[in-house]
Amino acid sequence: MARPEELFDLTNKTIVVTGAGSGLGRSMAVALSEAGANVAVVDLIESRAAETHEIIHSLGGLSFPLGADVSSRSSVQTMFDSVRSDFGTIDVLVNNAGFTVPGKKTHEIDEDDWLRVIQTNLTGTFYCSKEAIPSMLPTGKGSIINISSISGLVGVYPDFPMLTSAYAASKAGMIGLTRQMSSEYAADNIRVNAIAPGWHGGTKLSEKIRADMSNSDTARFEDAIYTGTPMKRRGLADEIQGLAVYLASDSSSFLTGQVIVQDGGWTSQ
Repeated sequence: MARPEELFDLTNKTIVVTGAGSGLGRSMAVALSEAGANVAVVDLIESRAAETHEIIHSLGGLSFPLGADVSSRSSVQTMFDSVRSDFGTIDVLVNNAGFTVPGKKTHEIDEDDWLRVIQTNLTGTFYCSKEAIPSMLPTGKGSIINISSISGLVGVYPDFPMLTSAYAASKAGMIGLTRQMSSEYAADNIRVNAIAPGWHGGTKLSEKIRADMSNSDTARFEDAIYTGTPMKRRGLADEIQGLAVYLASDSSSFLTGQVIVQDGGWTSQ
């Protein structure tokens, strides 16, 4: 029987984390490194990836920063070529990179905004998984962790400033992709699971949207979060670390095709 420290040990594992330049992605990248992994810190803004890399380096971990646009097939291919060149294989992929636009009702959404959200969140997850899986198949082992959202599970009231049907559809699509891929690769011992976070602080996903909101809209938004969350608070970015390490490690070796909701009780009501 494995000791607890062995169950969560990621020593010598190569892990790719997209959207790792800030927020949940940065928090997961740091935690995975502290568990022993070599972490490819990927972000659209390479300077943010470099900041995460420096944090990991200061803690004695091993990582390397890479700039990549997950909505671009060629950019994803180039990024994975770099990872394979340095490490030969990929053991774990965390599909965390995401994009959103200001909240509007469906008939008001600009078509370009719809396409960009779907292309980044859903198609980007497909692109990265398509690149990672061939590296996992020869080893007979692997884990893909898709960061979905509670918006992929439930709707919210109209005019919520951070959500659109485009974002909800992209995150629901990630859940469908998770379940289908888990069925396709279960016999190859490649596990595919999703985390559906609720409202967390410290992320940059909606940074520009929040900056453009009026004080009254901000107050209404915050009140809706605290009223709708039974724990009466936002989640902290670091509170996702345990789930990420668990799903990346052998401690979840018989878990696949699942969506773990981490939302302070939002969807329990």
